[in-house]
Amino acid sequence: MAKRQHFNQSTMERRRRTFSQDFKIKKVREIEQKITTVTEVSRQYEVRRNSVYQWLTQYGNYKKGIRTIVESESDTRLILELKAKIASLEQIIGQKQVQIDFKNKMIDLAEEAYGVDIKKKFENKLLSGFGNTEKE
Repeated sequence: MAKRQHFNQSTMERRRRTFSQDFKIKKVREIEQKITTVTEVSRQYEVRRNSVYQWLTQYGNYKKGIRTIVESESDTRLILELKAKIASLEQIIGQKQVQIDFKNKMIDLAEEAYGVDIKKKFENKLLSGFGNTEKE
């Protein structure tokens, strides 16, 4: 069985060696997708880590000074679900506000029709329920 030591190249042989652009792009994609690491590529192909980092800069999405934010599918789905829930709650709040406005208008009409101050009597009952016995 052949061992790795049999395939070791001398320094001069490694210096003359070149990798194709397709190979470099493939390795950069593997590193970006976390399939492998820079160190693993460096060891496996006996390439300096600086060279692999140059590949990343040249062919990858890795740029100095630029931060890339990667959002997983579950995060995106969660954000969409939360936005839908917010929209639903806003719709419910709007419906409740319409009901409150309608009830207030009905109370105003009843006050006009019967000449009784319904809101004032209701507020006094509420206040007396909280221990406030002061009457206006």
